[in-house]
Amino acid sequence: MSKEQKSSLSLSNKDSSEIALLQRALNREKRARKQAEQLLENKSKELYDASLHLREANGRLESLLNKKDSKIDSAFVNIIDPYVVMDLSTRVINMNTSAKEFLGFDHTKQDVHLIGLVHKDYEQYTAESFKTLLQVGVLKNYNAKIYTKKNVEKSVNINASLIYDEDGSPIAAQGIIRDITKEVQIKELLESQKKQQDIIVENSSLGIVLVVNGKIVKANKTFVELLGYSELELKKMSIDDISTIEDVSLYEDILKNNKTVGTDKFSIVRKFHKKNGKSIWGKTSVSTVRNHKGEIDYKVAMVEDITNDKISEELIKASEERLSTLITNLQTGVLLEDENRKMVLANQKFCDLFQIPIAPEKLSGVDCKKALDKYKHLFVDPEHLIKRTNYIFKKKELVLSDELELIDGRTFERDYIPLFIDDIYKGHLWTYNDVTLRKNYRKNLEIQKEKYSSIIANMNLGLVEIDGDRTILMANHRYSEMIGVPQEELFGQNVLEFMNLDEENLDKVNGQFEKRKKDQSDSYEVEITLNNGEKKHWLISGAPRYDEAGKIVGSIGVHLDITKQKELELQKQNLVNELEESNQGLQEYAHIVSHDLKSPLRSVTALATWLYDDYNDVLDENGKYNLQMMMEKVEGMDKLIDGILKYSTVNSDTLDNTDVDVNQVVREIGEIIYIPDHVSIKVANTLPVIQADKVKIHQLFQNFLSNAVVNIEKKVGIVEIASKETTTHWEFSIKDNGVGIPKEYHEKIFKIFQSIGNNERSTGIGLSIVKKIVDRYRGKVWLESEIGVGTTFHFTIKK
Repeated sequence: MSKEQKSSLSLSNKDSSEIALLQRALNREKRARKQAEQLLENKSKELYDASLHLREANGRLESLLNKKDSKIDSAFVNIIDPYVVMDLSTRVINMNTSAKEFLGFDHTKQDVHLIGLVHKDYEQYTAESFKTLLQVGVLKNYNAKIYTKKNVEKSVNINASLIYDEDGSPIAAQGIIRDITKEVQIKELLESQKKQQDIIVENSSLGIVLVVNGKIVKANKTFVELLGYSELELKKMSIDDISTIEDVSLYEDILKNNKTVGTDKFSIVRKFHKKNGKSIWGKTSVSTVRNHKGEIDYKVAMVEDITNDKISEELIKASEERLSTLITNLQTGVLLEDENRKMVLANQKFCDLFQIPIAPEKLSGVDCKKALDKYKHLFVDPEHLIKRTNYIFKKKELVLSDELELIDGRTFERDYIPLFIDDIYKGHLWTYNDVTLRKNYRKNLEIQKEKYSSIIANMNLGLVEIDGDRTILMANHRYSEMIGVPQEELFGQNVLEFMNLDEENLDKVNGQFEKRKKDQSDSYEVEITLNNGEKKHWLISGAPRYDEAGKIVGSIGVHLDITKQKELELQKQNLVNELEESNQGLQEYAHIVSHDLKSPLRSVTALATWLYDDYNDVLDENGKYNLQMMMEKVEGMDKLIDGILKYSTVNSDTLDNTDVDVNQVVREIGEIIYIPDHVSIKVANTLPVIQADKVKIHQLFQNFLSNAVVNIEKKVGIVEIASKETTTHWEFSIKDNGVGIPKEYHEKIFKIFQSIGNNERSTGIGLSIVKKIVDRYRGKVWLESEIGVGTTFHFTIKK
């Protein structure tokens, strides 16, 4: 072979080798592309499922929008992807937690307009798509780029539909946002002829595993993080080493179909066991990759963590079973709590028993432990209640007829029913019954029986019980004596039959019966005529009578014979009239006596004066002194007569009440009474203008001031007048720095003809007149005094 031939053969072999290498690379690329297309196909299937879910939720969402319910997310707890509701201006009305996390916005804290998030390259396309949504009512597979709150560019796939009101007019739109950023990147990488398999594996949000002959040969980062094993550890295991199939029968059917139909794709739920001993549930989508001979090269398993979905599904199942238990107990107050003591359900009866003014459905989610601590004051022994409740929770055993006493007098019985599903504690059910009436019924009967028996046996009052038709149901022995009819003849008779009332008293009694029907109690007097013609006065205290349900069914009357009291009142009135006539006679007598006594006194005074004037030069000092003493005694006698006259007329005079300026009264008194040169009268504050008889007020202050100014022996005498106002009275004080009054005279001096010391000018009447005037104005008078320091008189006058 020539050198050229060898060279040509060498090149041919080299080309053949390169072609084979390129062929293998091309095959790998085709397989990778096929795998990526399969992934996109799966995602499209999920988008289609989500679109169906949207249409199912549309009806519920419209109702929620009409009610403006702030908890619209609760209707879509099964939607894992971001879900958004917007009005026709693209302003977000509501979004679920996934949407808030994905977009970075919270519509409850700021207005969010979706149109503002669209990438500028997609604005025209977005406008056309929104127009299509308004025309058709549905928007499918809308793909665009948006910016999140952190200005991160995202590729999204949106399936949306309109929401209509009852009239069929569009009011909003709802949609599910799928983050297809990674898929777009994969597609772009595929189009750029990059190694798609590594990109998909390493960048997928799903756990991805490549399996060859049952052994794991590669696992992506997400799968490693899901289970906690390193990739090296996983390569030593098979898929069955780290997971179990939830539904074996379903898997067997899939394997059977693989043989008969030839499908290389299926999805099944597996329970994966993490390195730390915990478990997660994974939706496992398996794709089989075959070579040109149809032999299995490897399998790709994509694992989506659906643990939360699985938990939610189990919670729903548990809730359905608890609800079934609840239905059988609707005649009592029902409270359903989960294993964490969060309120799941409560019925209206429960709210009624505890007087909760909130609809039962709005109590869902309330922390029952905190609620019990907050409302424990409603119970008689709150600390025991909490300890007892915690003990029941700890035991988790059936408890029946556990008694609770409330401070309002009610008694409840509660039952505790723990709920287990597959031997796993899932919560508990409380049932409440108000047993107050049942518990206290017999006790109340005994109490009432003892009470009535004691009253009937011991009181000197007539007791009668009647129904709504005024028929006597019960009457005690005293009532029988009062009415003059044997007890056995009273029962079953109309209570008015034996009372013989005149028209006026009959109207009064009928009016009282009407009050009882209106749940009113009252006491009243009535005059009756017994069958023997004797007239009696009764004081009757009546009250409504109730049945066990609290309905008024009659009345109870307690009767007291006040005939003797009435006779005494009449005698008292006659005595009062006689006393008034006697007082009037005494007053007239006082006027006559004062006039008759003053006439000879004036004569004696005149004679003494003439004798003093005519014989002044003849009389010695002793004679002059005797004449002077005679005239002073006559003057004292005159003052005494005037005082007696004033004292006798204080209570009989008609009061001419007008506006009286006390300041003016004090000034006038200061001008007419004798005030020693060393004494001064001061007013501490502006005295009030009061409603009273000016003459009486003048008498009051004149007596106080006259006494004060003449009993001061100090070089500088001060009399001070002050006043203050209370809610009902005016209070005045007259303070002096005189000799003081001994304590034993503090009460005595207000009595007639009582005075202190040997003051010849004192009649002993002035302060007694003061006392009568103050009494007439429904006030009081008192004094404070210290010997050698002074005296303060206080008195009050009712406004």
